[in-house]
Amino acid sequence: MNCCRPILFILLIGLAYGQDSKKERIKDPKKAFYFSLIPGMGQVYNGKLFKSAIVIGLEIAAYNACLNNLDIYNNYDDGNYPLRKHRYLEKRNKYAWWIGIIYVYAMIDAVVDAHLHTFDHLMDSSLEHENNKEIKDAE
Repeated sequence: MNCCRPILFILLIGLAYGQDSKKERIKDPKKAFYFSLIPGMGQVYNGKLFKSAIVIGLEIAAYNACLNNLDIYNNYDDGNYPLRKHRYLEKRNKYAWWIGIIYVYAMIDAVVDAHLHTFDHLMDSSLEHENNKEIKDAE
């Protein structure tokens, strides 16, 4: 254990002093798709951490609701639950669909976001170029 501490310290220092590149990397839509196979990781790849947290939270909530309704369905007792037994199966199926919908939405969102990653930069640079041209023409 004592031999691992210096190695860990050196790795952490190396991460703290990483190179700072002003050039923005172009996001690859294919990589974004592969990362998005794990829910929320496509958004992390694109640098959208808040969106990633929302996707992961929704996936967890839908999965938890699905398991909860399945548990109620499997352990159903007429006196303890207000709905009929088949309603819990329907609710389980509904949340299973939501899991799939959220998953597919996150995949599509990651790929589209990777495609549009440089869009803002391109639009800003073209607007600056047009403004400079208009100023030169006015002089």
